[in-house]
Amino acid sequence: MAEIITPAMVEKRLHSLSKEIDEAHYILIGVESRYNATRGQYEVAMARSRMNKSHPDFKLTAVQRDDDALLDNAEAHMNLAIAEAEVKAARANVQRIRTQVDIARSISVSVRASMEIA
Repeated sequence: MAEIITPAMVEKRLHSLSKEIDEAHYILIGVESRYNATRGQYEVAMARSRMNKSHPDFKLTAVQRDDDALLDNAEAHMNLAIAEAEVKAARANVQRIRTQVDIARSISVSVRASMEIA
């Protein structure tokens, strides 16, 4: 048998989701900040490596210079990829919570309509 959903239950769930979304946004701000700091460090390291690879006695193509710079900064590149994945996960979590809020609102409308009919 299905559980009867009351407006109070929906309100409680919406309140809980409100707290979740606040926390998720706080986490998102933190991971975006770490991502931007990591990206900045990575770009500076890559530029420094490219400049170090430039030498008048031997010529490298731009692709070779970029590849060498990437190899020199492999750890920074991995840190950047991890930070980017964390941002994507945090954004997906925020969207998941927003979807739950929309569902709870729809349920609330349905519950109120069914109570008016009864």
